[in-house]
Amino acid sequence: MATETISIDLDAYRRLSAALLGPKDSFSKVIKRAHWENGSKTCGDLLSALSRIPAADESVSQRLEAAQRQDLPADNHWS
Repeated sequence: MATETISIDLDAYRRLSAALLGPKDSFSKVIKRAHWENGSKTCGDLLSALSRIPAADESVSQRLEAAQRQDLPADNHWS
């Protein structure tokens, strides 16, 4: 099997190390298991992702509405 040496920063190394499943696992296997996003996103992709996110409960809506009511325009619209 051919190999190639790469350089990665410490954060990437820590993330790869954390994704190892055991002593026989390798960085190559971790990378091959990774899900790589391909192509540009579409509105359909957004709608699909939104359908997987749980809806906020009523208390979140109430807090957002209260914050919006308290958000007054600035005294000086130039600042």
